[in-house]
Amino acid sequence: MIRDGKDAAAIAEAARLIRAGGLVGFATETVYGLGADASSDAAVAGIFAAKGRPSDHPLIVHVAEPAQVADYAADIPLFAERLMTALWPGPLTVILKRQPGVAAAAAGGQDSIGLRCPAHPVAQALLKACGTGVAAPSANRFGRVSPTTARHVADEFGDDLLVLDGGSCEVGIESSIVDCTRGRPVLLRPGVFTRAQLDAACGEPVLSNEEFLGDAAPRASGTLDSHYAPAARVRLMDAAAIQAALDLLGADAAHIAVYARSIMRIKSDKVIYRRMPDDALAAAQQLFAVLRAFDAQGVKLIWIEHPPPGPAWDGVRDRLGRAAAD
Repeated sequence: MIRDGKDAAAIAEAARLIRAGGLVGFATETVYGLGADASSDAAVAGIFAAKGRPSDHPLIVHVAEPAQVADYAADIPLFAERLMTALWPGPLTVILKRQPGVAAAAAGGQDSIGLRCPAHPVAQALLKACGTGVAAPSANRFGRVSPTTARHVADEFGDDLLVLDGGSCEVGIESSIVDCTRGRPVLLRPGVFTRAQLDAACGEPVLSNEEFLGDAAPRASGTLDSHYAPAARVRLMDAAAIQAALDLLGADAAHIAVYARSIMRIKSDKVIYRRMPDDALAAAQQLFAVLRAFDAQGVKLIWIEHPPPGPAWDGVRDRLGRAAAD
């Protein structure tokens, strides 16, 4: 059932469910999460079962304030402290060495753990009411398009799941993930923060995983080659290729959606066309909702114009590349 996330009684009910080992859907500024008590391996197992997610694919633990990090992390490098001070609460996950015996299931059995302090008021209210960290991946079936409204979550899991409605997500794609376990900050998943913003926050260059020459990266949420995928097949194309394909099919084109910044000439009324915003943050905010809408309209193919170059588009580029992976 969908409940108003501003309703104190709904927050209290959701917190009771989580403390009792249940699952709750809730709004964050990035996407909606499917939450369980991070300290309970049995409760966390419910997340993996509901999503159809492999149990070795780690979850992110959400905390209400940075002081809770010490409950889960065994070592906090100075650059990680700087990142959290500058960018929390917000769409940033840091991966730290895990305290032994804590949140093993949420960590996918690794000796590291991903932690995030969300900014959304609904998420903050829930976390404070729970009094514990909440493990929460995106509230969708594993590998599919992340939800950015409460209705998206209900469509995935049905009305039996309590979902705290916080409106449409302001950011719209998942958090940036920075690994802080290998002596240098390493970006494992881009989000809306650029590399320059992350560099400035932690006081040293944040490397890509390809640039780091040390030990292998820990497994991290949302970093599989194929992820964030709608039911329709996604193809990334340049504007000229999209236009050439539309011209070739002409009035016979059907079951196709086009999402592009460029204006397209379309001769078929069976082609669905949406303009992609020219602004990277606006494009990120609406991306998953657009993909879900195309699926709901029954298209078989989604042709998407390649995002433009530049660091502001890294998060959108990452999600589209994984959505289009075969």
